Amino acid sequence: MHSYRSHTCADLTKANVGDTVRLSGWVHRVRDHGGILFIDLRDHYGTTQVLCDPDSAAFAEVEKVRSEWCIRIDGEVKARDPELVNPKLPTGEIEVFVRDIEVLGASKELPLMVFGDQEYPEETRLRYRYLDLRREQMQKNMVLRSDVVSSIRRRMWDLKFKEFQTPIITASSPEGARDFLVPSRLHPGKFYALPQAPQQFKQLLMVSGFDKYFQIAPCFRDEDPRADRSPTDFYQLDMEMSFVTQQDVFDTISPVLAGIFEEFGGDKKVDDPATWPQISYKDAALKYGSDKPDLRNPIEMQVVSEHFAGSGFAIFAKLLEQEGTEIRAIPAPTGGSRKFCDRMNAFAQKEGLPGMGYIFWRDKDGEMEAAGPLAKNIGPERTEAIRQQLGLGVGDAAFFLGGKPKSFEAVAGRARNVIGEELGLTDKDRFAFAWIVDFPIYEKDEETGKLDFEHNPFSMPQGGMEALEGDPLDVRGYQYDLACNGYELVSGAIRNHKPEIMFKAFEIAGYPKEEVLKRFGGMVNAFQYGAPPHGGCAAGIDRIVMLLAEESNIREVILFPMNQRAEDLMMDAPSEPTAEQLMELNLRVIPQE
Repeated sequence: MHSYRSHTCADLTKANVGDTVRLSGWVHRVRDHGGILFIDLRDHYGTTQVLCDPDSAAFAEVEKVRSEWCIRIDGEVKARDPELVNPKLPTGEIEVFVRDIEVLGASKELPLMVFGDQEYPEETRLRYRYLDLRREQMQKNMVLRSDVVSSIRRRMWDLKFKEFQTPIITASSPEGARDFLVPSRLHPGKFYALPQAPQQFKQLLMVSGFDKYFQIAPCFRDEDPRADRSPTDFYQLDMEMSFVTQQDVFDTISPVLAGIFEEFGGDKKVDDPATWPQISYKDAALKYGSDKPDLRNPIEMQVVSEHFAGSGFAIFAKLLEQEGTEIRAIPAPTGGSRKFCDRMNAFAQKEGLPGMGYIFWRDKDGEMEAAGPLAKNIGPERTEAIRQQLGLGVGDAAFFLGGKPKSFEAVAGRARNVIGEELGLTDKDRFAFAWIVDFPIYEKDEETGKLDFEHNPFSMPQGGMEALEGDPLDVRGYQYDLACNGYELVSGAIRNHKPEIMFKAFEIAGYPKEEVLKRFGGMVNAFQYGAPPHGGCAAGIDRIVMLLAEESNIREVILFPMNQRAEDLMMDAPSEPTAEQLMELNLRVIPQE
């Protein structure tokens, strides 16, 4: 017999009754029923109930074991009594009577319990992550992650993509986040960087003549943590294609992602990728207050400025006299009660705004009546015009925010999400995808008036060089994101592969040709040797798995994540270097005052 096991803890069935078997695993829990000891023995694959009574030679040793001890048992498979069968377990029809036991690894008192669903502080879970990962839900999440990555690979291979690995140690390349720098021992005073993404290398692969590339790529960014973002590293499905348009990229990656969500998303509906809407960045900001809208929520915001201009509501009327301001309405079907309206007003105040104006429509003596402070201030004619524009009726409400759009759009977007959730309008049984397109390439700093890139500087401007001769704020790029249920899952672009257009694009943002050559010389030089038109995208593996696992925090689907302060509590990182290491690297640490 094998040294440790003849079967896993998920293998045994009624067909094994009478067999002598050997199992190894962890003691999930111990129960004493009138002197008979029952142990739920768990391994990666499942759980088997084993038992021992005082007649067994192993009883004295079995009595000693505690939760999470790692043990091996030999025993005889017996059928459970019909009334004791556990239909929830694949092994629920049998149990194993213990004849011999060996303790493979005893356990100290546990800092967190593996059995049960107790909640523990994040610090405890991350410090003892190897115990946290033994828990059933965490095992499921990590297996799901492995299966998703495996499925992605198969799907990309089926599409004739070639998988290549790009460098992990490279040059610093500003791409919207801070680099992690790595000091060079051989070149004192110089630093490598961990790649924020394989962006330049995958474009160079297209110049090299490889038509379709992908990899499951590790990316490193020194970022502030969020619930849907790791503060240090993450993985993405990175892909690039030559001789393609924006639509070609959509038509390639959309079925891959739809297939993943259909395969692992349970009973949730996934729309046909051919029907995924393409929404301009401008319209997404207007209708949803976000460039990653949750389209499970049917609410669309609208501009209602004309109804407040010159009205009796002085706050909005005066606001509209300022250039670049507008009033937007968030319709709230079925939200027509003062209690709900007051609750949403309080939400806006928590978000740092003075509040949200509102109107709600109710039935009074068989007639529809508009209620709320706004309705009184602007009068019935304007109120009725707003109601008709928004398509609302009795029992509905609308909320209003005003100012320069960038000052309130994000709060309006969050309010839209909360309204959809609280009123039960958001369809929880669906994955709703949307391509966000036509991103502006430039933005202007309102204080300094300086132009800079708003999004990816390597995107091809729509209209090419001709577009760059006009107003930079009107230039749109062949850049796109894919949103799903309020998260950005994919980001990509058709690349600017023509050096003269690239130099002009950077010049507008204040970067002279010399600076471009210094920062991106390798890629720009390559483009002078017959670069093909190319484009691609990257899909966030961690976020995909987070959505499929129905988790709200990305750390629940990452094996060994950092905490909110970008610390690894288990491995004690970051740590202080030794004096010898610093000398070898010709570095000196300046103490913080």
